[in-house]
Amino acid sequence: MSARSSGSRGGRRATLRVLALWLLALALGTAAMLPFRDRLDKAHVALLLLLVPLGGSAAGGRSVGLLLAAASFLVFNWFFLPPYHTLVVADPLDWLILLAFLATSAVAAQLLYAAQEEARVAQLRTAEVDRLRVVGAEALNAGRAEDALNTVAEVIREAAQADSCELLAARDGEAPHILATAGVITSETAHDGADAEGDVVLPLSVRGRVVGTMRLRSAHGLTLDAERSRFVEALSYYAALGIERVRLIAAVERAQALREADELKDALLASVSHDLRTPLTTIKARAHEMRIHGDEQAEVIEQEADRLNRIVVDLLDLSRLKAGVLPTDLDLNAVDELLELVVQRVEGVLGKRTLAVQLSPDGELLFGRFDLGHSVRILVNLVENAHKYAPKDTPIELSARREGDRIEIIVADRGPGLAAAESERAFEPFNRSPELPPDVGGAGLGLAIARRLAEAQSATLRYEPRAGGGSVFTYSFLAVEFTQDGD
Repeated sequence: MSARSSGSRGGRRATLRVLALWLLALALGTAAMLPFRDRLDKAHVALLLLLVPLGGSAAGGRSVGLLLAAASFLVFNWFFLPPYHTLVVADPLDWLILLAFLATSAVAAQLLYAAQEEARVAQLRTAEVDRLRVVGAEALNAGRAEDALNTVAEVIREAAQADSCELLAARDGEAPHILATAGVITSETAHDGADAEGDVVLPLSVRGRVVGTMRLRSAHGLTLDAERSRFVEALSYYAALGIERVRLIAAVERAQALREADELKDALLASVSHDLRTPLTTIKARAHEMRIHGDEQAEVIEQEADRLNRIVVDLLDLSRLKAGVLPTDLDLNAVDELLELVVQRVEGVLGKRTLAVQLSPDGELLFGRFDLGHSVRILVNLVENAHKYAPKDTPIELSARREGDRIEIIVADRGPGLAAAESERAFEPFNRSPELPPDVGGAGLGLAIARRLAEAQSATLRYEPRAGGGSVFTYSFLAVEFTQDGD
């Protein structure tokens, strides 16, 4: 049985009781006037009987008032208009009195009902404003978002006249979890967290996006009438905002924790990297001395010390780039000079692998304003990265071209390439492909440093998959028109 059916049945019983009481009052009043009806004027009778529908309407509503008006009309005609005890009206003018009495009773009942309804609506609106005031004040003053959400849940529960109210947050791919509750969830209202028949469940949305669910429960089921449903839906927006506030605060706290952890990591890396440089210098010097004296293993020690030193330098530079303190010298430079320096730097690393270099197809000399040292390092990192992943029998291509007002330097290989979801993650520090053998050098810093060095020059570095398989990394910066007189 729903709350609406229980409430309507109780309301009908109350209406019948009021009707019975006023019918009894009509009977008693009639009995009291009968001994004096010969001396009572018709106006006296009409005024006295008019009190019955007015009182009944005030106590029981419009329907009771209209029924009592009809009953009073019949009593007036039957007992107080001759010939008595019949519905016959001897004097035609008495019809005017009867009809005027009936109309007055009906109009009075309707006016009284309208006034009562206006008062009820005004009282309801006052209660709604009070609840909204509580919600607004709590939303502004609550120290914790969860406390404000609990207050919203309690206001909604009271407005819906429910036993309990639960506010659940939506999670992608997971079951909703309860953020706030109000009321008592008894064994009769609890249904193992599932929606039961008679529960009122409303989605909670913010800017068209569902952020959670509101569930109202009652031990005997719950059905909202139109007015309560309208107000509960209005309050549900506050609940949605509360859930969104909880989510945003949690996201901010997570971001703050990650930022603090990142800052601590950067400080630790900078400190450790700086402290490693002194012993590395000593190790390299001793290894060099041992190699002079004929120790064959000393060369391996030197090579590993150099590799570890490069990692230390990368760590220090990454920390400086994140802090924005790595100096950048933007100057007019020729692209062919840049590519020549890159080729010189990677010859020893590539060994027998072919590095195919191609300048602008139309033979145009390309100039740009960039940091020569940083740009060499960017391209060396890209070529070394391609050397790690591409099959040994495939060439690495290094080319430059003019595209509009920009110069693009491209490093292309025939390696495995990157999935679309991994294309940006590849530029994150310490990102190493699981396909890379453990004995292949590098700490996953090359692409991260290259991207940040490009950004430090207001340039860009992007990845694209290569047609037929492989990777294409494009380093792009503004071109400069160069003449014999200068730029």
